[in-house]
Order: sequence, then C-alpha cells, then structure tokens
Amino acid sequence: MGSQELIAKLRKETGMTQRAFAEYFKIPLRTYEQWERGKRKIPGYLLRLMVYKLKTEQLVTEVTEEMADKAAERTAEKITEGW
Repeated sequence: MGSQELIAKLRKETGMTQRAFAEYFKIPLRTYEQWERGKRKIPGYLLRLMVYKLKTEQLVTEVTEEMADKAAERTAEKITEGW
C-alpha cells in the first residue's frame, strides 16, 4: 500500500470528509486532496505523525505505524528513482 492509499484509508476509517480531515490536521484542503490523488507526495515523517495521532486518539485501529513506515519508504524510493 502506497502513501496515497494509506492516507485515504486513514481518512475513511475516521469517517471524516476530505475537508474535515484536512481541517483536523490544519492542512490546506488542496494539499490534502493532491496527496490523496497522488498528485503530490506526503512527507514520510508527516504520514507517521498522522497515524500516531489518530491511533493515540483512538480514531483508527486498522492502520499501524508499520504500514505508515512502509508507505513512507516506498514514497522515498519513488522520489529517489526520479533523480
């Protein structure tokens, strides 16, 4: 699972809309939309922090920190391949 699929899964598990999810994390809606569509890559550290916060607040149970780590690693690999 890549970062764009993982971030969509996180949002859907919380039951939030894209707008509500973006506001919850104080992220511009357009940025969040681009992450979920794969137009922009979410920084790995931010993905990990989002998972940590949602798990700590018991808003998600299915997504693990390990899933966030793997998605972040895949994103980093794709970015370095383009160099």
